[in-house]
Amino acid sequence: MFDRELAFRALGLLVVGAPVGLFATLGLASLLRNRPLSERAIARCVQSAILTGLIASIAMLASMLVWDDTQVPIEMGSWVHVRNFHFVFKFEFDRLSVPFVILTYLLCGTIAAFANRYMHRERGFNRFFVLLSLFVVGMVTTSLAGTIETLFTGWELVGLSSALLVAFFHERPAPASNGLHVWIVYRVSDAALLLASIALHHMTGEGDFDKFLTGEWPNGAALIQPYQALFVGLLLLVAAMGKSAMVPFSGWLPRAMEGPTPSSAVFYGALSVHLGAFLLLRFSPIIHQSLILRIIIIMVGVGTAIFATFAGDVQTDIKSALSFASMSQVGLIFAEIGIGFQYLALVHILGHGCLRTLQFLRAPTLLYDYRTMEDAIGERLPRFSGAWLGSATDSARIWYYRLALERGYLDAYLKELFVRPFLSFLRQCDSLELRWTRWLSGPDASVPHPSETSPTLEELL
Repeated sequence: MFDRELAFRALGLLVVGAPVGLFATLGLASLLRNRPLSERAIARCVQSAILTGLIASIAMLASMLVWDDTQVPIEMGSWVHVRNFHFVFKFEFDRLSVPFVILTYLLCGTIAAFANRYMHRERGFNRFFVLLSLFVVGMVTTSLAGTIETLFTGWELVGLSSALLVAFFHERPAPASNGLHVWIVYRVSDAALLLASIALHHMTGEGDFDKFLTGEWPNGAALIQPYQALFVGLLLLVAAMGKSAMVPFSGWLPRAMEGPTPSSAVFYGALSVHLGAFLLLRFSPIIHQSLILRIIIIMVGVGTAIFATFAGDVQTDIKSALSFASMSQVGLIFAEIGIGFQYLALVHILGHGCLRTLQFLRAPTLLYDYRTMEDAIGERLPRFSGAWLGSATDSARIWYYRLALERGYLDAYLKELFVRPFLSFLRQCDSLELRWTRWLSGPDASVPHPSETSPTLEELL
């Protein structure tokens, strides 16, 4: 007799296990310096794993439609169980997670096929696909998470692989510096998500979504009070803003273009930049319990969309222009979530991710095509510069251009208002610790002064 639960479990494990097996294969092969995998072998492993995961996820969707199951949980057992806390790996297939995981496999497979030729004979060919496989593991884990612990695990893997791929060309100073900048912003986002998970554990005693979210997405309800929903929702919003480059954390997105074009396409044009919106969709019952929180989300989304349009008009390279275009669309997705249009936001994510992937993959040849068209028509292609700029004075145009080129001076203000005071406080703590160490060590001990060991702000950023 056919066992439906066993079939669901087998398909679910295949969806999750395919990228995990790929990462283990490529990672272990990387440790064998004498016999590394060839480019052809790596490409076949990546294609096989992603195709397996994609077919399994589509089969899971078809099975859920045939048997009219809108929510399929798959538990992997309790890994840690102590008083008032347990760490459970649990995956949940529903109306939100299944489309997102199919999008993940579809776009990652497209990017992998493109990168196989784009990264040909690159010294870091194997390293790129190891990090890409780690990213797929993180995206699948985050998309299918059924507990806050599982979601945080995938969230961390996505952040780690993204920052490492921004700094992919580490022999140059700019990618390494920008990768560090991305990692710092991700740390703020991760800290907010960690605090939200701790708060939910204290409020409900559980980390399972089913314990504090009842009903099926998107018609569920939150089992916490409105003031608790506001507190947790603000923490989730900060986490989503950092991951999706919302204002004022938007400075890292154009910096992330230092990575290879395939990573820019899959991370900051299609998937990673939408992860914050996915987080808000997953916890939409909590968000809808607080009107103040919804208004804040709408303001953040609309403000980011306006800022991205404003700054994207003056970008001189295609990848930066596309990054700001992505930012503006994600801002609109945030606004849709705040209004309560969950299905519209999900469809917007799916369509926007596919469109941006195509645009980023076309970016390397776009300038060549523009040059060919201009040679064919014998003149420059026209550019639209906004209706109101036609009546503005020269000084107003220059002011607008400089403000947009400097991205509203957000990075400078954040550095002066938050980074410098924070580093100054840490240096003072370091100085007090060294004084205490000198006092304990005696007058003859040689302990370096903090100014000799502490890096400068420019070195850190």
